[in-house]
Amino acid sequence: MYSKRVIACIVFLISCQLYAQKKSAVMQSANTEKPKIVIGLVVDQMRWDYLYKFQSKYGNNGFKKLLKSGFSCDNTMITHMPTYTAVGHTGIYTGSIPALHGIVGNNWYDKSQAKMMYCTQDDSVQGVGTNSEEGKMSPKNLVTNTITDELRLSNNFQSRVIGISLKDRGAILPAGHSANAAYWYDEKEGKWISSTYYMSKLPNWVKAFNERKIPDAYMNGTWNTLLPLSDYSLSSSDEEIYEGNIPGDKSTVFPHQLSSIKEKRYTAFKYTPFGNTFTIDFAKSAMENEKMGKGAATDFITISLSSTDYIGHTFGPNSVEIEDTYLRLDQDIAGFINYLDSSYGKNNYMIFLTADHGVAHNPSFLNEHHLPGETYNNKDLIKELNDSISVNFQIKDAVTKIENAQVYINDRLFYQGICNPALVGYIVYLLQSKTNWLSHVYDFKNITPFDIPEPIRTMSMNSYYPSRSGDIQMIPKPNYFDGGKTGTTHGLWNPYDAHIPLVWYGWNIQAGHTHKETHMTDIAATLAALLNIQMPNGCVGKVIEEVVR
Repeated sequence: MYSKRVIACIVFLISCQLYAQKKSAVMQSANTEKPKIVIGLVVDQMRWDYLYKFQSKYGNNGFKKLLKSGFSCDNTMITHMPTYTAVGHTGIYTGSIPALHGIVGNNWYDKSQAKMMYCTQDDSVQGVGTNSEEGKMSPKNLVTNTITDELRLSNNFQSRVIGISLKDRGAILPAGHSANAAYWYDEKEGKWISSTYYMSKLPNWVKAFNERKIPDAYMNGTWNTLLPLSDYSLSSSDEEIYEGNIPGDKSTVFPHQLSSIKEKRYTAFKYTPFGNTFTIDFAKSAMENEKMGKGAATDFITISLSSTDYIGHTFGPNSVEIEDTYLRLDQDIAGFINYLDSSYGKNNYMIFLTADHGVAHNPSFLNEHHLPGETYNNKDLIKELNDSISVNFQIKDAVTKIENAQVYINDRLFYQGICNPALVGYIVYLLQSKTNWLSHVYDFKNITPFDIPEPIRTMSMNSYYPSRSGDIQMIPKPNYFDGGKTGTTHGLWNPYDAHIPLVWYGWNIQAGHTHKETHMTDIAATLAALLNIQMPNGCVGKVIEEVVR
């Protein structure tokens, strides 16, 4: 006879085994099931600190809900330069770096073709829904594939992928090579368009959406603050000399009388927060009409919100306009989450929210508060360099372009054997001696570990694609950039440009956060792990294990 203690132990062990088997089965089920739809939400020019800076004024169902119920990677950094829109969107969705995926900037000088190139330029295609040059776009210049391509490959192209953004590059590059569609905004006509790379004509639902003339309705009104102006204590005063203005709007202060803008009204529309609302509404229409998330395979929609970038460039990150834009975006996100809950169910969709880059403060604003910063002019610099080279080397037009903080030396000189180490070294010397805003200058072909500190060196080398990159890299001092006296820009290695938000929410995402350093390139790798598919073919990112647990 077994004692009662022995029998109790046996029962306990059997119970533990059954519990473990049940738990294992549940975990296996959770790992094999997939969300109905994945939503990539990229907020163009969103600094990481915006998640928290305006938090006291956010509602409970937008950014706060994502942070409370989602998983936030609070120390996510970009690992490339320049920190521009095209490069950032590509890095998010490829998990790769410019040295591999080839998108080295929004624009670059293509040495093989001896001409300037735009990142999504494709003269072999035609616009759909437009006769303008705005439609001649495709992912042709992207060398690697994307996580959206890998999703399509994983199930023999049953998944549907659509990219949407006011900016062509914000729609096309995330959607990848094999997307079912990408749509962007034609600022000449105020309509959503595409190209023959994707389709021969716009779907009827897109035509119907365009016929509603939504931008006209917004531009017939006014942009005023959501709250009383006195409540915007986290911003500078509404009237500052270093703020720009919406195209066609003569005033830089609230209320912005949009109805008074008569010329280029559809361009001006991009510089209002209503451009974000317009984009999300179009995304909802795409999801409904294309029945996304209603089939057997997981679908993926990429949404890039561009108006934050246009407004940020114009008014700067400490403006009332930016604060108001993010309060309105918070409401847009809350409405979008509510839409997803009702359309798909709370546990059937997954969102990740991130940004393609951050932004610097306006130098005049910094100077007011005794902080360093300044602007410079690349055109003046090219002339100074060429004048000095002409005198000392008897070579004319040696420097052809400065783009992406890189100096392009005339290719003709290389082909003719005229461009030697002495000339390159002289250009580096000139840059170092004639500028007070550069911290480092180096020749890409001769960089050593002693030339430049980390992480700048790695970010720079991650971005060098020989046929598209310049020959000499310039690293300005913090808060020094090429630009005018009003507004601001981005593009450098500094945390204000390279520290971005990354929040995961929805299907299989446990609430929490980490301060461990993660990278933009980790997003695609983590999506691959969550969806049980292969990483993109140029991916260098690592899986964020805290997200997939």
